[in-house]
Amino acid sequence: MTAKEAQAATAKEKDYRLPDEKGLFLFIKKNGAKYWRMKYRYHGKEKLLAFGVYPEISLKKARELRDNARSLLADGIDPSAHKKAQKAAHKLTTANSFAAIALEWFDTKQKDKTEGYQRRVKRTLEKDLFPQLGELSINDITAPALLATLRGIEKRGAVETAHRTKQIAGQIFRYAIATGRAERDPTPDLKGALQSPTVRHFTAITEPKEVGRLMVAIEQFQGTPVVSAALKLSALFFCRPGELRHLKWSDINHDELRIELVAEKTQQQHIIPLCKQAIAILEELHRLTGNGEYIFPSARGRSRCMSENAIRVALRTMGYDNDTMTPHGFRAMARTLLDEQLNYRIEWIEQQLAHAVKDANGRAYNRTKHLAQRTEMMQRWADYLDQLKAQALAGNVITANFGKAGV
Repeated sequence: MTAKEAQAATAKEKDYRLPDEKGLFLFIKKNGAKYWRMKYRYHGKEKLLAFGVYPEISLKKARELRDNARSLLADGIDPSAHKKAQKAAHKLTTANSFAAIALEWFDTKQKDKTEGYQRRVKRTLEKDLFPQLGELSINDITAPALLATLRGIEKRGAVETAHRTKQIAGQIFRYAIATGRAERDPTPDLKGALQSPTVRHFTAITEPKEVGRLMVAIEQFQGTPVVSAALKLSALFFCRPGELRHLKWSDINHDELRIELVAEKTQQQHIIPLCKQAIAILEELHRLTGNGEYIFPSARGRSRCMSENAIRVALRTMGYDNDTMTPHGFRAMARTLLDEQLNYRIEWIEQQLAHAVKDANGRAYNRTKHLAQRTEMMQRWADYLDQLKAQALAGNVITANFGKAGV
C-alpha cells in the first residue's frame, strides 16, 4: 500500500479491507471512516489489534505500531493484552497523579472554607503546583522535585508564597497517605531549604490622638452607605478584612447579640460580641442590604460581597495611604490600644483577634473562652473610640479637609 492509496480509498456498499503487509490493513467502513488494524496469531488463535483512525494515524506511523507489536510477539507477549495493560497503568497513574489527588483534596477539605480562601488555594494549585507536578504520580514526586518547583516561586520574589505553597503541598501529600495512595510526605525534608520570608507588619495608627482623627474621618466619609458602615465596623470588630467582607446576615445570632463565623486564617469558629454601636450600624444597614445574603454586598451586584479594595480605596480617599493605615491595620490598632491604654489581658485580646491562643497545657482555647470578659471588652473598646472621636472634635483637629492624615 502507498500513502496515496490510503488517501484515495473510498467507501463502498460494504465494509472492506485495504491490505498493506505483515498483517497490517486499512479497514474502510461503508460510511467512509478508515481504521488501522493488524491481524496476528497468538497461541494459534487469530486476533485483531487496533492502531487508530486514518488520517490521524498515518501509514508510516501505523507501520511503526505494527513493527512494535511484532516485536512483542517475538518475545512471546500478546500485543492486545500489552495494550490493555498500558491503558490500565495509565488510568491508574492518572488517578494517582498529583493534580487528581490535589483536586480531590480540595473538594473534600476546602468546601467549608471561605470563598476568598478557596480562590487563593485554587490559584496556588493551578499556577504554582500543577504546571510542574500535576501530571506526575504522587509517589514519584521527590523532595528535590518539589524543591525545584518552590525555587521557581522564590525566583519571582514571592518567598512567602513559596512557603504557603509548601504547606498546601504537604496537606495534599498527607491526604494521599491517609487515602492509601502515597507512602510519605516529602515536605519535612525541605525544612530550612527555602529562603526565610521577610517579616512584614501592616501599617496601622496606634497613637490615641491620631486614632481620634481617624474616627472623625470615618464618621464624615462621603462614600456609599455600605462602605461607610464597613469602615465603622472594621474599627469596632477588628476582624480580618476578608472575614468582614464575607459576613452574611445569617452569621448574626440575634438572641445572643453576637456574630458567629469561621476565622479566615485559623479556620476555627470565632465569635464577635456586638456592642451597642455595632448593633445600631447593622440595624441601619439592614434597611439597605437586609434582603440579600451579604451584609456588605458588591456595588456590582448583591450576589457577591464587597470588593477587597473597597475599604482600602476609602482610606486613601480620606488621605490615609498604605504607609499610614491599611484595612488590616484596624487589628493592630485594637491590639495595641486595648493592651496599652485600656489594660486588658493579652489572652482576651488575642482570642478576640481569632489568633491561635493556647492554655498552659498547650490546648487551643475554644471559641467561648472568656466570652463574658470579651463582650465587656468590645463594648469598652467601642466607647473608647467614641471618646477619642469626641476629643478630636473638641480639639478642632479636623478641618474641612477631614480625614487627611496629619491635618
